[in-house]
Amino acid sequence: MNIGSMSNNYIIPYSGVSRVTPVNADNTVDTSTKVKPVECQTCKNREYVDGSNEPDVSFKTPGKIAAGESYAKVSAHEREHVANAIQKSSKPGAKLISANVTLKMGVCPECGRTYVAGGETTTQIQYSESNPYEKNRKQAEAGFLIGNNFDAIS
Repeated sequence: MNIGSMSNNYIIPYSGVSRVTPVNADNTVDTSTKVKPVECQTCKNREYVDGSNEPDVSFKTPGKIAAGESYAKVSAHEREHVANAIQKSSKPGAKLISANVTLKMGVCPECGRTYVAGGETTTQIQYSESNPYEKNRKQAEAGFLIGNNFDAIS
């Protein structure tokens, strides 16, 4: 017997099973007549809402998304935040340093189906100091901060 040709595949015979109902990967059950989608109450009632302070993005009011559509819709929503950051950085004196999108996954406690539970976009925009008001504000703040860490006892 050659060890290199051994397989980990085993065939286990079964008997006494009159009918097997296959369960598909898309969470549907084949009843031999037609395929019916199965949706639990938790998935059916799940709502998404945007918690950011940007007024011009989707999901400012709660909306429902099916678990199978959650990746596409949540990632599209987060791309709206990135597009807004790109638009803000296109103004003179602004430069987009980074834009990171994180999608958060969840598992339904009722049916066990995975879905995108939400997302978070973090952006960093650098503004030049050509604004004279910004320079004056920084100088005024520096005047208040000078000597705050002075230790008179030493």
